[in-house]
Amino acid sequence: MSLLARPAVADFAAKTMQRALALAGRRSSGRGSTASWQARLPEIPRDIRELTIPASVAPAPAVVYLPRSPEGTLPPVHVNFHGGGYVLRGAEMDDALCRYLAAEAGVAVVNVDYVVAPQHRFPAPPRQAYEVVRWVAEHGAEQGWDGSRLTVGGQSAGGGLAAAVARQAFEEGGPSIALQVLHYPPLDLATNARDKRAAVAKPMLRPWMADVFDTAYIPDRKRRSDRLVSPANAADTADLTGIAPALVVTAEYDLLRAEGERYAGRLRKAGALVEHYDVPGVDHGYDLNDAEAARPVYARIADHVRRATESKPHGEG
Repeated sequence: MSLLARPAVADFAAKTMQRALALAGRRSSGRGSTASWQARLPEIPRDIRELTIPASVAPAPAVVYLPRSPEGTLPPVHVNFHGGGYVLRGAEMDDALCRYLAAEAGVAVVNVDYVVAPQHRFPAPPRQAYEVVRWVAEHGAEQGWDGSRLTVGGQSAGGGLAAAVARQAFEEGGPSIALQVLHYPPLDLATNARDKRAAVAKPMLRPWMADVFDTAYIPDRKRRSDRLVSPANAADTADLTGIAPALVVTAEYDLLRAEGERYAGRLRKAGALVEHYDVPGVDHGYDLNDAEAARPVYARIADHVRRATESKPHGEG
């Protein structure tokens, strides 16, 4: 066992990473700062308001990105979850994506700052995420969006949370989700990262990162086969017929590509796959530092979200 896979060591490493990220976020410039994230795709407008959403785990701060909607109409709503290995907070990293979806898909985007490990281990984050989405669906009229036209999505760990939200909605009878957008998500924490293969010799994600993230999030290895973190693992054999339709986006060089492909195949068999798109020539998290690679993928996501929310909510006749 790697030293970093020992719970006490992984927790220390995770908290050190959190402190480093928080320090970077307090600086007025630099890649980790809020200002630098907002500088991406500068042509896309930014109209926001802040919101705190109640949940049993903990209240979830969120930023709502507002679209330009005709007066007297309620836009659809998209709930977004950022990446960070279930350990790092950083909803501001998705600022450009959220602005893009609000502007191009015409949806209100609720960008959620969810709880992270080791302070809140599994299953707290997926439960909080589900309760947030349920609240968004139920309180649309008072908040200025149409909660019956709802989509969810996320990048990396946020994509894993979006998949977990869709699974809980499927199992618990709602809310109705028109589309789940899974953008280079981790979907098999039960498989050791050292047994995963990427198309390049040195992918962005390394096994030592998985040691820290996965151990801080779920110290008990036996629990990593749970359907809310590893729906692409062979241990999950449930019939997913009726789960929310999905757009699955993988990255060609990503260590997580194969599990994204497996889950896309599983959704296809259940009749729930809208599209699986493999972004060529990029690695995990490509959109955070390559605006030109991000634009066409963001456009693809926006098109799917727009088309999903123009139709009736999933599950209605």
